[in-house]
Amino acid sequence: MVAGSTKKPPFNGPEPAGPYASVAVVGAGAWGTALASVAAGASDVVLWAREAEVVKSIEERRENELFLPGLKLPERLTATTDLASVRSAEAILVTAPAQHLRSVLDALHPILNPAIPVVLCAKGIELKSGLLLTEVLGEVLPHAEPAILSGPSFARDVALGLPTAVTIAAREAIAARLLKTLGRPGFRPYLSEDLIGVALGGAAKNVYAIASGMVEGAGLGESARAATISRSFAELLRLGAELGARAETLMGLSGLGDLVLTATSPTSRNFALGLTLGRGVPLAQATAAGRPLAEGAATAPALVARARRQGVELPIAEAVADVLSGALGVRQAAERLLARPFKAE
Repeated sequence: MVAGSTKKPPFNGPEPAGPYASVAVVGAGAWGTALASVAAGASDVVLWAREAEVVKSIEERRENELFLPGLKLPERLTATTDLASVRSAEAILVTAPAQHLRSVLDALHPILNPAIPVVLCAKGIELKSGLLLTEVLGEVLPHAEPAILSGPSFARDVALGLPTAVTIAAREAIAARLLKTLGRPGFRPYLSEDLIGVALGGAAKNVYAIASGMVEGAGLGESARAATISRSFAELLRLGAELGARAETLMGLSGLGDLVLTATSPTSRNFALGLTLGRGVPLAQATAAGRPLAEGAATAPALVARARRQGVELPIAEAVADVLSGALGVRQAAERLLARPFKAE
């Protein structure tokens, strides 16, 4: 893995092998189903689901009616509830949410062959440990080939074939084969070896999207929202430098690009959560059962804790974490940020 800020010309080696012949996707939510549909353009795909009704829906109607209704799925995609069926795949895409990733990887540990590419397709930081998802993967499956896919993308856009660009970070030969496996006219991966930068950008942007939504919901104005997004990105760059991420990674799709999408779109679960909180809805009601998961709610305290361990101050992320914990209201958080000393940018 290459971390740090030294730039090198990427992917100039020999022509890589072709796409992976078989791919497994672990997790049949909207995002997992969309990625499975993309992968089925070049590979035989097994989609693992916890829910028997999802498997039945795909087998009988070629549609994931529970999580991605109204979209027909390719014939090369099969669904199963048997996790052992992923054993024969040449590459694994894991879409489990960040706070459930460790348990899913634990379940995969006795099944997977050594050195198989495991592509993390979720965004977040593990709450208990403060580890980036790539670090969790390294702990649980140390012999796997680590990879991560992240960027500004909504599942339905991807499933519909609408133009989407993401970053895939992995060792050069692995990233190049994943590109051939997943690259489509409407789904354009860019390649990197900076696993730290891609993992951090995808995690932090969810927290800052909540902050942007809070500003919008509280009626603080578009200027305040622009300031929030830009200063959030400055925080991300500071922490990234301390962790060894490349600045150019964080300025790309998996950092700034994903932040722009998530922090400005009502379709974003994290922005929507912040918007609701900014309008004065209590947190318990805003996160009530049945509402879509906003991963940034769990990531915020983990991001702040990790930054403190690294000696990095993140005032906006800290404000979000304090609002989510109930220690501050949205207006109080804004007042605290505005009371900070003036300084050079």
